[in-house]
Amino acid sequence: MDLRHFSAFIAVAQELHFGRAAEKLHIAQPALSQMIRSLEAELDARLFERTTRRVRLTPSGEALLEPAHTIRDQVEGARRIARSAQEGIVGRVRIGFGGTSGYSILSLLAREVAERQPGIELELHPQMYCGEAALALRDGVADLAVVSPPAPAGIAVHVIRQERVMVAVPTGHELAGRDSVSMADLEEQPFITYAPSHGSQVREAMMRLADQAGFLPRIAQEAPDPYSLLALVGAQVGISIVVESSNHIRIDGVTYVRLAEGGDAFTLALGWRRNNPSKALTRVVEIMQEILPEAVPAAV
Repeated sequence: MDLRHFSAFIAVAQELHFGRAAEKLHIAQPALSQMIRSLEAELDARLFERTTRRVRLTPSGEALLEPAHTIRDQVEGARRIARSAQEGIVGRVRIGFGGTSGYSILSLLAREVAERQPGIELELHPQMYCGEAALALRDGVADLAVVSPPAPAGIAVHVIRQERVMVAVPTGHELAGRDSVSMADLEEQPFITYAPSHGSQVREAMMRLADQAGFLPRIAQEAPDPYSLLALVGAQVGISIVVESSNHIRIDGVTYVRLAEGGDAFTLALGWRRNNPSKALTRVVEIMQEILPEAVPAAV
């Protein structure tokens, strides 16, 4: 029993005439009759009553008609899905990202993919910061990820922009009313930041800027994600260096202040493994390159 048997049964059931059903299926009538006899033998039930004048469904044939349609439709659907997957029209793409920059990029990309390729599912893995994300790409854990060059060997990158950083301070803090501050102004302040194990580029930028200002930041607490970090700032636990795109996150008790040395703190990019065979990934990368023109990295 295979799909041809069900297609033959449905054709005869619709036409109630073996000759017209055979023409519809583009096969010889004897072959069609043999397929119906084979199906009846497999099911151990007569499906049609045949006379010289007419063909009609038996009760068993009537009972089989709806399941036969379902089986045929499901098999045809599976074929379409398989063909579409081969063409990159459907599939799943695992995306790793972290920080507010990652959220802003993925929000735009997800909307565009949903509109242009609704058959592609984006499986989002947040709280995966740049260092972790690069390793996830290398190890095949993620297909696409927000990274900061340089990336591991074999990883292609598409540079999105240069990221600025600023300072998030409690609203009642002495620095909250200033137009800008320098890193040296923050030497005595307690800092809230991400754990070093995350590979956060924001943390690395903070450490680098503090080193250039001649001090080692005093870490009061570490946070797992941007929202927790800003909530701790609002609770007056400390201040934090954050990406400029964080200023759209409004949390009670948090004020953003420009950091004089905050320009072009690091490069933000999307990366993927060059030898990843996924057609769905290829299509998502094409969409990403269309909607997010590549920026030129700043000279180091």
